[in-house]
Amino acid sequence: MNLWLVLTINSIAMGGLLFLLACGLSLIFGLMRIPNLMHGSFFMLGAYLGVTFLRLGLRFWFAAVVAAIVLAAIGFGIERLLLRRLSGQALAQVLITLGLSLIVADSCLLGWGGDPISVNTPPALSGFTAVFGAPFPTYRLVVVLIAVFVAIALWVMIDRTRLGAMIRAGVDDPAMARVVGIPVPRLFSVVFSLGAGLAGFGGIIGAPILSVYPGLDNDMLPLSLIVVILGGTGSLLGAFVGSFVIGFLYNFGQVMFPALAYVILFLPMLVVLVLRPQGLFGTLAS
Repeated sequence: MNLWLVLTINSIAMGGLLFLLACGLSLIFGLMRIPNLMHGSFFMLGAYLGVTFLRLGLRFWFAAVVAAIVLAAIGFGIERLLLRRLSGQALAQVLITLGLSLIVADSCLLGWGGDPISVNTPPALSGFTAVFGAPFPTYRLVVVLIAVFVAIALWVMIDRTRLGAMIRAGVDDPAMARVVGIPVPRLFSVVFSLGAGLAGFGGIIGAPILSVYPGLDNDMLPLSLIVVILGGTGSLLGAFVGSFVIGFLYNFGQVMFPALAYVILFLPMLVVLVLRPQGLFGTLAS
């Protein structure tokens, strides 16, 4: 297969995975103002839990859903028991999420060992599907379609439902929202747990592409942070576009300019921070 076609396919699939990780981080950071540095740990822990569920005999997609539910529950507990007590204290939130990420990393190393774990593609999704006349791996195509579906579902939830209206009201004016009876703390717990669940789901469905290994969190977190900064915090459109932009820069940069791969990744972020601090699709905080 042509090198350019392979890189393009891998970049599109990587963009889909990054969106599943970055959309939750964008919502948590943009809506709740929580700088969550353990978001990559949710991704890695979801992958490891998914592997465990697969070994217990669960089917792939069922294992992915169960892993997402478990990560959502863990995220809910972390927000309720720890981060809520530090509301408005950005430095403390950074330190506690950083500490939790180190705890998760060591726990995964202790529980699953240091060897990479490969995960087989679901048999029904092996092979290729023709897309505009080009062969596209069926599983990677499904990953991209899942990312598109999640993007649409989140947009509908945030912009077109009563729940989304209450969340936005709680972000804009928490005191007034409480006065009119909106349960702001509960809604923020839901947002945090949703972001954690999506990251965990992304971890297991990304396992057949990336494999599962110690340090996966450290590899994915910087990419998701770049996506959020590039697209704009709290912007789903920004997270979606930014994910695919970074997916292409990451894959093409690694192959075409390996010595400058991280320069190619971080340079666009620096330019955006200088010229448009709110991100390409974000808005300035009032």
